Amino acid sequence: MEKSIDVKRKRRHDFLKRLWRGRVLYLMILPPIITVFIFHYIPLYGVQIAFKNYKTSLGIWGSEWVGLKYFIKFIEYPYFSRIMWNTLWINLLSLVLYPIPIIFSLMLNEMRNLKLKKVCQTITYAPYFVSTVVVCSMIIMFLSRAFAPIHCISGLWQSLGWGTIIYTATLSGVSPELVEAARIDGASRLQIIWNVHLPHLKPTIITLFILRMGSMLSVGFEKIFLLQNGLNRDVASVISTYTYEMGILGNQFSYSAAIGLFNNLINITLIVIANTISKKVSETGLW
Repeated sequence: MEKSIDVKRKRRHDFLKRLWRGRVLYLMILPPIITVFIFHYIPLYGVQIAFKNYKTSLGIWGSEWVGLKYFIKFIEYPYFSRIMWNTLWINLLSLVLYPIPIIFSLMLNEMRNLKLKKVCQTITYAPYFVSTVVVCSMIIMFLSRAFAPIHCISGLWQSLGWGTIIYTATLSGVSPELVEAARIDGASRLQIIWNVHLPHLKPTIITLFILRMGSMLSVGFEKIFLLQNGLNRDVASVISTYTYEMGILGNQFSYSAAIGLFNNLINITLIVIANTISKKVSETGLW
């Protein structure tokens, strides 16, 4: 019994010692943790209005409980299928373009001229820092049809350089000795990319793909809203814009909260399914 107590005391002492040794690092991560807790966890208290007929005069607790009324209302909405299809279609097109940053990273990695490589990186990174409002204004000026492809291609143009940063950083960790050994064995550039670089990128690609699957129904509101007009509303109405219209413009806070919760539940389901399949197929996953 005394030996067990001594072991526990030793473990506690070692834990406090490690905590004190890394105190600077823990202090550095404290602000992000506090920020996430305040802006992402505390607001979860308000999710309950999705199940209530929320009225500002009564408050959250005083409002009438209506259960799944607003979820059923959203599913029975006449344009529900159109909104769902528009949202999924834009995300599916984005998935088709998903490999392009990977291919671009591999191409950059193979460039031997460092000056040209930096020029290419700068040119592709620059659009990421252009305001979405400016990008949308340019698109509206130049194009007026084929909303989903234009949205996805312009998004790729804007984020291509930024999206390659993770892949480029991962490729920098490939052992030069391994690449040199492959060259000595007579491997061509394509064979080195396929047999050395891609296997090294595989965990990163799968992780980012699973995270992408977790936002299949979460098309960014800002860009869709800025590109939306009377001519393309039929193909530009997605879940995020409909939530805005119902919640902010229509003052139907409970209804919009139910739509948002419905959206998040589907996203969570998709990310769990994608992670499960990935673990079985490639033994790589988020958890």
